[in-house]
Amino acid sequence: MPTRLENYVKTLQLEQLFKKLGVSNPNALKKEAEYFTVKEAKKRDKIVINYFGECGTNRIVDTVSELLLDRAKLTTNAKVLDVGAGSGFFTVKIADKIRAKLPRTSFYAMDMTPAMLLSLEKKNAKITSFIGIAENIEGSIKEARMWLNIPNRFDAVFSTLMLHHSIAPERVFKSLKKVLKKDGKVIVVDLCEHRFEEFRTEMGDIHLGFDPNKIYEMAHKYFTEVTVDKIPGISCECSGRATEIFVACMQKR
Repeated sequence: MPTRLENYVKTLQLEQLFKKLGVSNPNALKKEAEYFTVKEAKKRDKIVINYFGECGTNRIVDTVSELLLDRAKLTTNAKVLDVGAGSGFFTVKIADKIRAKLPRTSFYAMDMTPAMLLSLEKKNAKITSFIGIAENIEGSIKEARMWLNIPNRFDAVFSTLMLHHSIAPERVFKSLKKVLKKDGKVIVVDLCEHRFEEFRTEMGDIHLGFDPNKIYEMAHKYFTEVTVDKIPGISCECSGRATEIFVACMQKR
């Protein structure tokens, strides 16, 4: 019997949804979703492990989890959203870490690629998934609530390696702020700027990473409290090519 997510996905026409949500380039975003459906959805977890290695993966998971627990000050019944969750590789690991200390925390996962979220659902991790875009999370939630029970606001939002796939990164920061509760925290992990042009075709990347100073400038337009640091001791490695990773933390007051 189809799940609610499967029924919800069957009703969607991605390009129409993207247009309704006001994305800057619906056709390009549709192609991005198709890329991940065809090339990565079923093997995404393996790709991430091969890319970062187990040590690097654990460092990202530990970094996000520690920031959620120590600096976001999650409450007992906190609601946490992963934006650009993909197949839930990081979502599930971070949820397990948080729930070990705060078992009543509710987790939600948003991604623009239905095939990715269907892969996440098979993991039975008690994470509510829905289709959406990072440029308009609020609108994505409104559309998804016709099928699924999703809150309008969250205690914390995190994103791992999604920003370089977004068409308009600055709009993403504005969008993140809109779905945060007062005193909520946003954590964004992504690639530092690099020169591997081939990543656009090999990885489906839109941006070749980011200068951490530019990330600070974009985030500071919407958040008064912003820190951007490189995660020590970790880099992406693929065929001998490596880029550093940054973590940006933002607080809504």
